Amino acid sequence: MPSGLAALLDDIAVIAKVAAASIDDVGVAAGKAGTKAAGVVIDDAAVTPSYVTGFTPARELPIIWRITKGSLKNKLIFLLPAAILLSQFAPFLITPILMLGGAYLCFEGAEKLIEKLRPEPEHSVAEDVATLTSEEHEETMISGAIRTDLILSGEIMAIALNELSGLDTWWQQAIALAAVGIAVTVAVYGAVAFIVKMDDIGLHLAKKNNGAAQALGNGLVKAMPKLLTFLSVVGTAAMLWVGGGIIVHGIDHFGLSTIPNLIHSIAYGASHLVPFATGFVSWLTEAFLFGIVGVIVGMLLVPVGKKFIKH
Repeated sequence: MPSGLAALLDDIAVIAKVAAASIDDVGVAAGKAGTKAAGVVIDDAAVTPSYVTGFTPARELPIIWRITKGSLKNKLIFLLPAAILLSQFAPFLITPILMLGGAYLCFEGAEKLIEKLRPEPEHSVAEDVATLTSEEHEETMISGAIRTDLILSGEIMAIALNELSGLDTWWQQAIALAAVGIAVTVAVYGAVAFIVKMDDIGLHLAKKNNGAAQALGNGLVKAMPKLLTFLSVVGTAAMLWVGGGIIVHGIDHFGLSTIPNLIHSIAYGASHLVPFATGFVSWLTEAFLFGIVGVIVGMLLVPVGKKFIKH
């Protein structure tokens, strides 16, 4: 009996070690996958505040919360099961789906770039909003944000899934994808909540009797418009950089290596011009060239996309 009990305890210990190792593997894989999807995460965080501007302060956080719930639903209910099914039964479709999503990001980025270079009259937006009640306007903006999130979340989950091939079982992939999805959603919409409430926080601090608090509050209020403008630029750049990078990696996957090899060679050469920052310069050069590819692909898609995609 003691030997049997000892053997049983030993088996339990082995199972526990295996389970712990599996959980550790999932955690490491999820971390790497989340890092790979960072470009789309930046894009998501930069794009979302535009859906909350123009509302009263009391409605901002409830709207962000509704978008957050929609984002989690997108990732965990729709995209995660689809991703696991793809990985198990049609892994060959992952790269083409990634490329389609990348092409959409290029299209969106190019369209925003055109809008910045050739802005449309502002009255058209005001007229559209004026035809809606505040409740209808809120529903329209939330629906638009959740639709945009579905595309960006799809890219995040696809990129993450592409990095999880080292995990042995589908359930490990599912746990890692869920972890990435939840972590990304919390990070993105937590940041968005802070950004849209930054002016309110600033106004609150500005009313304090403390001089340092007042200075910080006034600084936050003044910085808000500049931050939103900066985020708009970053969001557009991220769309083009991430979309272009996905396209380049995709064509390389299918054996069309001329452009990927050229980009790699240019980045390698540029990195050796700055010996003390080779890694950063290589990454920056690649990101810039991916962005150029994104602009070219996006500009080619804009005439076609405008006919079939309703914003």
